[in-house]
Amino acid sequence: MPRKSTRLTFAVLATGAGVFSMLQSLIAPALPTVQHALHTSQSSATWVMTAYLLSASVFTPILGRVGDLAGRKRTLVGVLLAVLAGCLVAALAPDIGVLVIARVVQGVGGALFPLSFGIIRDEFAPAEVSGSISNLSAVIAAGGGVGMVAAGPIVSALDYRWLFWIPVAIVAATVLIAVACVPESPKRAEGKVGWLGAGLLSAWLVALLLPLSRAGQWGWSSPKVLGLFAAAVVLFAAWLTAEARSRTPLIDLRVMRLPAVWTTNAAALLFGAGMYAIWSFLPGFVQTPSAAGYGFGASVTASGLLMLPMLLAMFLSGILSGRLEPRVGAKALLTTGAALGALACGFLTLWHDAQWQIAVVAALFGLGIGLAFASMANLVVGSVPPEQTGAATGMNANIRTIGGSIGAAVTSVLVTGRLQPSGLPYASGYTHGWALLALLCLAAAGAALLVPARRPARTTHSATPGAAREPAQVR
Repeated sequence: MPRKSTRLTFAVLATGAGVFSMLQSLIAPALPTVQHALHTSQSSATWVMTAYLLSASVFTPILGRVGDLAGRKRTLVGVLLAVLAGCLVAALAPDIGVLVIARVVQGVGGALFPLSFGIIRDEFAPAEVSGSISNLSAVIAAGGGVGMVAAGPIVSALDYRWLFWIPVAIVAATVLIAVACVPESPKRAEGKVGWLGAGLLSAWLVALLLPLSRAGQWGWSSPKVLGLFAAAVVLFAAWLTAEARSRTPLIDLRVMRLPAVWTTNAAALLFGAGMYAIWSFLPGFVQTPSAAGYGFGASVTASGLLMLPMLLAMFLSGILSGRLEPRVGAKALLTTGAALGALACGFLTLWHDAQWQIAVVAALFGLGIGLAFASMANLVVGSVPPEQTGAATGMNANIRTIGGSIGAAVTSVLVTGRLQPSGLPYASGYTHGWALLALLCLAAAGAALLVPARRPARTTHSATPGAAREPAQVR
């Protein structure tokens, strides 16, 4: 394939994955506006976030595997069309029910991550794969930051519906370019989709993530929460049994047991807990009125701007990691990224009385996110067979999401467990939450140290662009 074609392919992949990542965080700051505009309750409005999370967690590994089997370009175009339809319906939604359905459809876009990594592995020269995955990971990480920063100005200047109209235009153009310019996968996995495994995977993910995301409204000791957790355990065991016995498993458990894969996934679970909790609670901390004894009473737009250092840092560090990975290795970058996250949360635990301190924390955590995102993807892609790329990277993204849900849920308990007479949390709730997140990120760094060291893959710049890269040898 000509070099210029790979650049255009990368632009398509980065745009699609970046828009999906942006949609994850873009609507969160606007939820009060959505609640008021659609005349609904706060509990109903939060389903806009919950439905998206559950949908993405289900479709990410399943469609990643479908891409391995049926062709990644074909699946990519189908997923982009689903995101386009979901954004269009959301922009026109007359009530909260339709908006929630639209968010379920948008969640299909979670598969853009594993499909994009697989296409890069298929189509790019071996010498370009690691750097391209790092660059794409930087875009994915930065997409979430763009959502936090851009939501306030868009809603203030236009209307919350433009949070979906803008992606409609971008995704529509991306679909046209993808159809014309992205090549189809030269190699495909053998077999078929194991629908029993897919159904059980979907069931235990929903049974786990739904109570984690709704426990604040339902109560941690409520029968619904406890029952769903119990169901998640039973369904997870059934899924493991079905996958182990299947001739064509959706997720090859042998691949998941590879040392480089399970250690990277462990780090993803722990780091995801810290990352998503920071994204969820730091803006709320900044927006708290100073009369509470902390916070700055910032507007949604101002709090988004305080997150700007995080956005810039994670994009730059993600790009930089592609240059550093051949020299220091993805393991070192993942360890460093998790350690930076722990340092940021530790700093926040002790110092949070001035806005410049929040900006420093945001920048430090952004550096960690950029390094960690890129190195996780490279470690998984470099350790699994080409035909397992979509399923393996899809599960890695899912495990990070599960960690994020756990981190956000536990932090919510600490922050909201004891309230002032005004109804606002005490400062101690936040500081205890930050301290916990520091420990989780530190544990992620420890898990990263367990990742086997890899010898750099011997590649030359004259290698055939379409050649699949073999997994690097493990010492």
